[in-house]
Amino acid sequence: MTDYQHLRIDTTAGVRTITLDRPEKLNAVNPQLAAEFPRAVHEAAADDSVRVVVVTGAGRGFCAGLDLSNPALSGASRHERLDPYRWVGGWVHAVTQCDKPVVAAINGVAAGAGFGLMLACDLRVMHTDATCTAGYVRRGLSPDAGVTWFLPRLVGHARAADIILTGRDIAAAEALSMGLVSQVWAAHDFETQVAQYATQLAGGPPMALALSKRLLLASAEASLDQQLREELTHIKSCFASADVREALAAFREKRSPVFTGE
Repeated sequence: MTDYQHLRIDTTAGVRTITLDRPEKLNAVNPQLAAEFPRAVHEAAADDSVRVVVVTGAGRGFCAGLDLSNPALSGASRHERLDPYRWVGGWVHAVTQCDKPVVAAINGVAAGAGFGLMLACDLRVMHTDATCTAGYVRRGLSPDAGVTWFLPRLVGHARAADIILTGRDIAAAEALSMGLVSQVWAAHDFETQVAQYATQLAGGPPMALALSKRLLLASAEASLDQQLREELTHIKSCFASADVREALAAFREKRSPVFTGE
């Protein structure tokens, strides 16, 4: 496994936890972290022992966005500035192309590119004391990291416009009510709940989870007819798998299935 300067990597029971590790900067993105994170996600995607990926932050923050104090931002070439997959664009691409469920465990502030990262994840769970914000307008910036693509699809155009154009903070309770996150857990129980949630996901059928994720991503641009055809293609692949045979056997035998991904 790769050694990382600004990430901590842990794998337990099929769950690969990637922890952004610049706590003194609320895990704001510098060039090293920008380069390391996609590598870590690709590494998890290629490892058959990994069933689920959890992304979280060290210390009090999830990710506070780009580290605007870093001189590399102002020193980047025009080519670098126009490359959509450089910096946090590469993060979003890595997360969406990973065939395994990716869970954002939002333990503290998620702002700017950190907000984009949480939106790109398949599932989002949040600490009761955490907040999230697009925040770009506070710094005179327009959004990046896929925020304008993901957010309207999650909460609708009007709410997305409110969140982006005001740059306001969103508390955990509001994030839950508008569908930005699916679970909110208390501080004292957050890590335990995240571990239980991810472990439950990791017990699922890997092929079915991967194909379901592909279908969900494709649905944003597909017509109903296209989506029906893709669903039929993918479910046929599932029916041919050992995991479906195991699920049917477990149903008959009144036991929990054990999926192997075959």
